[in-house]
Amino acid sequence: QLLQLLSQEGNRARQCVDAHTKKFIEEMLKSIKNQLKVVDSEIEKCLNQQAKSNPKIDVIRSVPGVGPVLTATLIAELPELGALSRSKIAKLVGVAPMIKQSGKSDGRRRARGGRGNVRRVLYMAALVGTQKNPVIHRYYIKLITGGKPKKLALVACMRKLLTILNDMVRRETHWDQKQKSVADSAVAS
Repeated sequence: QLLQLLSQEGNRARQCVDAHTKKFIEEMLKSIKNQLKVVDSEIEKCLNQQAKSNPKIDVIRSVPGVGPVLTATLIAELPELGALSRSKIAKLVGVAPMIKQSGKSDGRRRARGGRGNVRRVLYMAALVGTQKNPVIHRYYIKLITGGKPKKLALVACMRKLLTILNDMVRRETHWDQKQKSVADSAVAS
């Protein structure tokens, strides 16, 4: 919500022509940024506290490109992580390609439905993963060079990241311990 407010106030600041009003908007932006820092530090504190009793947190945080926001979102809004199969967890979040078919018409497969809050945060993590995570980066480049549109490739990376996390949580293994096998499975799929 704070990020949404920050975006809205930023848009207002860019459109504002009155200097007096712009000053108020800039004060509001500064206040929202401070609140965001406080919330981020509270999330980090809560995760550190919960990590003592929940091994999933350290497993999830060990993946490059996964930050506290995705970790907290997965723990809070996707308790099924690690308990479902690859296809079921992808469908649950809404990153699995679903066929849209009616009668004789045969539509393209699209990722839809699922848990929107998890999907939005996973999108940002996959975007970061294309730069910071070697497995996701290689997979993204492979899809792009294969002719896939960038958005479609990013959704495929979201699914890849989710299924890697699901597998790691199920096995209770950290990224460093699993990196070679994860890389091998990423190239294969």
